[in-house]
Amino acid sequence: MYGYMSWTSIILSLLAFFITMIAQLYVMSSYKKYKTIKTKKGLTGFEVARMILDKNGLKDVHVVETKGNLTDHYDPTRKVIKLSTEIFNGTTIASNAVAAHEVGHAIQDKEGYGFMKIRSLIVPVVNFCSKIGYIVVVIGFIFSMLDLVYVGIGLLVAMLVFQLITLPVEFNASNKAKENLDSLKILDESESLGCKSMLNAAASTYVASLASTLLELLRLFLMARDRN
Repeated sequence: MYGYMSWTSIILSLLAFFITMIAQLYVMSSYKKYKTIKTKKGLTGFEVARMILDKNGLKDVHVVETKGNLTDHYDPTRKVIKLSTEIFNGTTIASNAVAAHEVGHAIQDKEGYGFMKIRSLIVPVVNFCSKIGYIVVVIGFIFSMLDLVYVGIGLLVAMLVFQLITLPVEFNASNKAKENLDSLKILDESESLGCKSMLNAAASTYVASLASTLLELLRLFLMARDRN
């Protein structure tokens, strides 16, 4: 039985690793492809973000350049969209798609999108649970305190809940990006298809993270049940 559980644990860990790796390779290959294809209108990521923001009455939201690669994000507390240098200055399908996606989050903030509000509220709780959860699990296994192990697993479930809530937030932001890019005619038909392909690839990483976390929790639960 112990050998069986060991193999099950290994298989689940490998499965989680490969799911995450495949999703990362998919999004990176997609980004690598579309960051080399310049759009016909030649608008930068900054210009695209500014156009969509102004169209949606978000003139108070600023767009700034930030360091790093794919470090793009929307800061709801400061009402700022931060775009990495390549996205901020780029005139490619990738830069336009990423910029529009981040504006999608700003639009969600303006509209009071429910899942986004919930996600923002639970971030501190999730950060605490994810840091403490694994420590509790390890201590529980070391001292054969299975009740403590289950408490740790329960704490880690917070990560799963967070990722579940993140899915609709990210998909909705991508949908808003596509709608605004189309309505403003920023991209032509072929460029629009490339944009959608890249945004779908990016969304796959969130699905992969959810699946990976689910497999990890299952692995820990099976290990605890085997010890019991």
